[in-house]
Amino acid sequence: MFDLTKKLWQWLAMLFLALVWGSSFILMKKGLVAFTFTQVAGIRVFFGFILILPAIARHYRKVNRQNVGSIAIVGYAGIFFPAFLFALAQTNISSALSGMLNSSATLFALIVGIVFYKNRPTSNQIVGVLIGFIGALALITGGDIKSIFGANSYALYVLIATIGYGINVNEVRFRLPNMNGIQVTTLSFLLVGPAAGIILIFTDFSVALQSDMFWPSLLAILGLSAFGSVISLFVFNNLIRHTSALFATSVTYIIPFFAIIWGLFDGETVNTVQIVGIAIVLLGVYLVNRKKRLSKEIIAEG
Repeated sequence: MFDLTKKLWQWLAMLFLALVWGSSFILMKKGLVAFTFTQVAGIRVFFGFILILPAIARHYRKVNRQNVGSIAIVGYAGIFFPAFLFALAQTNISSALSGMLNSSATLFALIVGIVFYKNRPTSNQIVGVLIGFIGALALITGGDIKSIFGANSYALYVLIATIGYGINVNEVRFRLPNMNGIQVTTLSFLLVGPAAGIILIFTDFSVALQSDMFWPSLLAILGLSAFGSVISLFVFNNLIRHTSALFATSVTYIIPFFAIIWGLFDGETVNTVQIVGIAIVLLGVYLVNRKKRLSKEIIAEG
């Protein structure tokens, strides 16, 4: 039904991911009302592991000596450490700033791919990444570039997490090409879920249990886990296989758009710069995805 070899489904998948991940910052914020950042991240990863147990029972035999290292890299660089780093960052920076810094994932995917995976992006992709980054800045800052420099040191945790995303997407693309999105996601959770569970055992839930917001915060974290981790990663890892690491991570450029939509529901306004930013982002993402089409044209001409 969902054919990610077709451009339409690729773009729909990207919009779905942007919607889900654009909502994740709000859910993290709500989760942090009653829980510590360690608990928010631990519950997010461990509950995802529990949800995915039936799939783990089906696919665990696919782990072997040749791929266990790559699966571990994907699990820890793309799921485990980012969950803790983002939750820690949001204890001291705004959701908007987290969304803006998250947009750097595509830049890091480009850099990591070139340096460590011998990936050779086209000029269109490089230009597209840079254009998309500019558009994402316009979306978040609304033209007030000075707001970027108001970030504190906790913003570094988000940047470290996005470097992890850059490693993750390249590892999936170049080292695990024979696995589909369900298999990659399932086996990644197999390696990181128990570690998150162990961390949760050694945390103190007494403060959270006494909070009036315990249940709303818990539901926010469970929703973040189910949609922001499990379901979205199924889609994301499949998208990497059928497009490119750069196109898949370009979703981080569109996330601010959905953050703005959430803001509108909360009484915020959108200015002209942000509207222009949306157009710039879409242009950048389009250029990143031009590689296949150009290749086909060259083949046809030959």
